[in-house]
This record gives sequence, structure tokens and C-alpha cells, in this order.
Amino acid sequence: MENLEVYYQMVENIIRDLGVDPELCKGAKSGQYDLKKGSASVWIDVWQVEGDNYGYIQIMAPVVELPPNNRDIFYAEILEINHKLYGVGMTKYENWIYMKTIRELDGLNEKEAMAMFNRVGNYADEYDDILRTKYHGAIAPR
Repeated sequence: MENLEVYYQMVENIIRDLGVDPELCKGAKSGQYDLKKGSASVWIDVWQVEGDNYGYIQIMAPVVELPPNNRDIFYAEILEINHKLYGVGMTKYENWIYMKTIRELDGLNEKEAMAMFNRVGNYADEYDDILRTKYHGAIAPR
């Protein structure tokens, strides 16, 4: 695997191509970035598993907090939506549903990384408002 710096630079080039200064998007740790796609926050993480030769890129966005009621109907709808998605999926972590994609770094190029970002961002931007309105009664501020 190439040095992680190569992939950090790739992500920063993508952020620049989106018209955003990557310095403004850097997270607390190297390889972490946070930016917006419409109303969705999109998080990018690039890391290597310690003691391993594999590195990964994960792009995810919080979509909606779990509703207090009608969870069986909510989860059924999430599964129906998942069936329509390309190259991403909705996942549950703690009390939130996220749009997420992850892959190994080996062989990754900027075009594919940009497509990953756009898929997560576009889907999250589409479904966050729909699901928040339907299950929480209004679009919650973030």
C-alpha cells in the first residue's frame, strides 16, 4: 500500500475541486475531514489498520436520529430505501442512521473517491429531510 499521505492529498484535491478549502475541513486526526453536501454533513476518514498493510477510506453522513415511535415501520422503510441505493448503504450506529460507504485504499483513484463522496452526499442530502420530516414531524436543525 502507498503512504497514507498520498490518499490524504487525493481527498484534499477532491475537496478543492468542490470549491472548499481543505484546511477548513480537517478533523482532529490526520485523514479526517468534515464538509457539507447540501443539508448533509459528510465525514471522510482515511486510515490504516495498525500492524496491517491495509488502508481504508470511509465516507459517511448522519441522516436521521432514530424516531421515538413507529420504529418497526421506520426500519422497514430504511431497508426499502437501501434496496434502491447504489454503492452505499444506510447503517445504524447508536441512535442514528448513517449513509455509508467504505473500501480499501489500494487502487483508489480521485474519480472513484469523488463518486463515493457524491453518492453519500447526494443520498444523505435527499433522505435526511424526507426522513426527519416523516418521523420527527419537522426538519430538525443540525
